[in-house]
Amino acid sequence: MLIIADERCDEFARHLRARALPGRRDRHADRRRPAASSADREHGGTAVNMPMDMLLGKPPQMTRDVSRVTPPVSAIDLQGIVLRDAIERVLRFPAVAAKSFLIHIGDRTVGGLSVRDQLVGPWQVPVSDVAITASGYTATTGEAMAMGERTPLAVLNPAASGRIAVGEAITNVAAAAIDKLADIRLSANWMAAAGHPGEDASLYDTVRAVGAELCRELGIAIPVGKDSLSMRAAWTDADGAHEVVAPVSLIVSAFAPVSDVRRHLTPQLRQTDPAGMLLLIDLGDGANRLGGSSLAQVFERHGGAVPDLDYPAMLKNFFAAIQELSHDGLIRAYHDRSDGGLLATIAEMMFAGRLGASLHIPGSDTERLAQLFSEELGAVLQIDAERRADVYAILEQHDLGWVDLGRVEADEQLTIYDDDEVVLRMDRADLQRIWAETSYRMQALRDNPATALEEYDAILDRDDPGLNAHLTFDVHEPVAAVPLAGSRPRVAILREQGVNSHVEMAAAFMRAGFTAVDVHMSDLLAGGDSLQNYQALVACGGFSFGDVLGAGGGWAKSVLYHSELRDQFSEYFSDNNRLALGVCNGCQMFSHLRELIPGAAHWPRFVRNLSEQFEARLSLVEIMAGPSLVLDGMHGSRLPVASSHGEGRAVFTDAASQDAATPLVALRYVENSGQVATRYPANPNGSPGGICALSNDDGRVTIMMPHPERVYRTVQGSWHPEEWGDDGAWMRLFVNARRALS
Repeated sequence: MLIIADERCDEFARHLRARALPGRRDRHADRRRPAASSADREHGGTAVNMPMDMLLGKPPQMTRDVSRVTPPVSAIDLQGIVLRDAIERVLRFPAVAAKSFLIHIGDRTVGGLSVRDQLVGPWQVPVSDVAITASGYTATTGEAMAMGERTPLAVLNPAASGRIAVGEAITNVAAAAIDKLADIRLSANWMAAAGHPGEDASLYDTVRAVGAELCRELGIAIPVGKDSLSMRAAWTDADGAHEVVAPVSLIVSAFAPVSDVRRHLTPQLRQTDPAGMLLLIDLGDGANRLGGSSLAQVFERHGGAVPDLDYPAMLKNFFAAIQELSHDGLIRAYHDRSDGGLLATIAEMMFAGRLGASLHIPGSDTERLAQLFSEELGAVLQIDAERRADVYAILEQHDLGWVDLGRVEADEQLTIYDDDEVVLRMDRADLQRIWAETSYRMQALRDNPATALEEYDAILDRDDPGLNAHLTFDVHEPVAAVPLAGSRPRVAILREQGVNSHVEMAAAFMRAGFTAVDVHMSDLLAGGDSLQNYQALVACGGFSFGDVLGAGGGWAKSVLYHSELRDQFSEYFSDNNRLALGVCNGCQMFSHLRELIPGAAHWPRFVRNLSEQFEARLSLVEIMAGPSLVLDGMHGSRLPVASSHGEGRAVFTDAASQDAATPLVALRYVENSGQVATRYPANPNGSPGGICALSNDDGRVTIMMPHPERVYRTVQGSWHPEEWGDDGAWMRLFVNARRALS
């Protein structure tokens, strides 16, 4: 690859032309690829004119001799399927069921730029359609990502499976504020069993349907992707030869710039007066095809026509309509129709809002099954009844039809009517337990079965108010209004190998009026920097030394076993004019340094979580009336914070040490009711009394397991009170640190 400065493009082009010999003919000219050329828009002429063979080489051309295999076409048989049984089977089906056992072991808040993760609403139900990140620590713009796939359809119609995958990615990402459909870019990941009869032709048909036809009509580019063409396994044993062949699979990831990360839609139903209306926008235009659906799979019913995107223009109109409705504040809740069909869509919206829904689904039993379980493209909207005329007008303007499904109910019941007759009524908690059971069973096998059961049983708690906030200070007081004397104090953002929370920590302290400096332990060990150059010290979270030496333990030993560094830290902690904060791994590291910290002799160690698993959650904590300077004026507040750690369970030397440390407790996990959290997952690590933060005697050193630096802006929380402004409640911690040094 050649990189040429703009001002030398003309010179480079002249050099290439001078090297070309007149009259010389390349013996490969007849089959040479076209040249890569680029015109200079500023100065005219050609800046680059290079044969593609020179740039890319001459890979051998691959030829495949393929044949088509047409699957037998037959109608799907729905006889004998009972609605209640269908609901239970489909909600348990892995493609539909909850994925909590996977989601909570992944760190979704690291970096401090997450705006929308999988978990929705006060009860943190994993049903989000889209992921959103902010483009900066002060930005309201950002990026959205969503996925689409429907591999089972490829068994019957590979091209349709590709179109549905693209359509699903778009109906998912539509929940974010995206200016126009053309802003979306796709990543296409292809998988196929190349060489198996019929599979090469199926792959070709799907690529053509998506790349040459659908995406061109939608005006969307696919600039990147990958493929795996060995999706076949063959072996021989005593019973003979065996072979497993995976169908053609397209996994689509959609990416787009977001104009306002604060405005996005979620599946959480909202209680309104009068009750909200539920609308279905059906991009299948009433076809309700069941081939390859979750219903067909759980009952092993083969055949049938598969869902498809018959009218791409309708998808374009859908996207534009959703963006307009969202911009005008006309959508209360949004959830796309996907695996499990309309039934799963409504159920997940109920779970997120802990509300009920009454649906009017007329027709025969088989027609009702098709309406409820067809996985055609589309979405369900909750709208306000008094503004339905505005919604209808926008849908009509975009040439979209809709179905008035019913309304949101306060009774937490799913009720299905045929005219005035009640066809089925099921309780929200019962439905959610069915939906969550698959995840629970896998979690119980992998992790501590006792804590897994506690989380599963929490679904039954009808009195759970969900995450909430109670503040004893004014969250709306702007940072700029806080009287701060003197210049910006220097804070050392201390990190070690594997630490990954330093950037958001620096951003939070800078927002509060500090000068943040990136300080690596190697800087201190080499003598290139010293803690004496800083008024505040923060040990950040992450996986120091990959946690192979114990969470934070290896980091602490690099101080304790280095005499000069040990003296430097001891001197720093003994200075009454300095401040220190340890978060997550930094908390664990400081706890190992307690012999160097005055007034910290009774601090606990932090060991593996009781769940025996990494825990990433939005947890509710109460701020205790301890001496911590960074929590001054926040005592008695209850607010959510990001927890993300694998070894956060506090263990004291003995009961006397725990009693002696009680006045130093700064934070404790609490239930959504406000009671001390003794159960999982409200207490994500199993610490006694919900302890998750402490300070030393004079409050200058504070250690905590949760991550306030990841939720100091309101938009960073997957749930937050709607009345909060840009600065979240945890911004006060960083402002307090600045005040303490004034």
